[in-house]
Amino acid sequence: MQDALIRIEPFFLEGLHGPLFCLYLAPVDRTATESVLYLHAFAEEMHKSRRMAALQARAFARAGYAVLQVDLTGCGDSAGDFGDATWEAWRDDARLAHGWLAGKVPGPVTLWGLRLGASLAIDTAATFANVSRLLLWQPVVDGNQFLTRFLRIKLASEMLSEGQAQTGTKELRAKLEKGEAIEVGGYLLAPDLARGLANLNLAELPPTCTVEWIEVGAKPSDDIAPAGRRVVEAWRTAGTRVHTQTVQGETFWVTQEITECAQLVETTMKVVAR
Repeated sequence: MQDALIRIEPFFLEGLHGPLFCLYLAPVDRTATESVLYLHAFAEEMHKSRRMAALQARAFARAGYAVLQVDLTGCGDSAGDFGDATWEAWRDDARLAHGWLAGKVPGPVTLWGLRLGASLAIDTAATFANVSRLLLWQPVVDGNQFLTRFLRIKLASEMLSEGQAQTGTKELRAKLEKGEAIEVGGYLLAPDLARGLANLNLAELPPTCTVEWIEVGAKPSDDIAPAGRRVVEAWRTAGTRVHTQTVQGETFWVTQEITECAQLVETTMKVVAR
């Protein structure tokens, strides 16, 4: 996607667990005074959503923001295999990427994440000094439930190939607890990463900055799904300022074909400008 209004610089950032592939985007006609750090979705959701992430990053850059997109350890073009990934390693990656971006652009930083990347942004935001807002696209609200759904992919695959599932989620979790990695949909899930996911509960992580929470659904609304609503209520009780919105579109991170949600990009630019 060529765009004469922005420049795009690919590079590797030396991380604690190996080189991290990054894309830095910035406007060509002005000096950016604010920046955006993007944290991607989990496993196959990351690949399904690459185009939407690229479209949004370019929209930010055209509007005058500097944007850093980073492939976390074991993901995309960064060092390591998926089986090497842990939640703590991803927290380290996010902190390193934020530090690089804050050194490049001294102004406020927006932490933007999709799905589990949004959850990672929430989990790390409190450790960053200059985060002005959290921009959350369809965040995973309960890591334990998310882990269960991910493990069910393996069961569904077994049913398709062998006529029946050879195990259940309880058995798979027991293997993980014993320190055994499990292959799910072509991704090797390590016990440490599974443990990090299982312990993730957004209701217990109220941010101190303003939050823009946007979901994708069948029809537009100022509200979000019940699971997210419960988290937002807990955050508001804790004093967090949260704006919620649902835009109409397809859940592009899980569709069979690569799809776009133009309304999500348009709405995101409006709420950030606000």
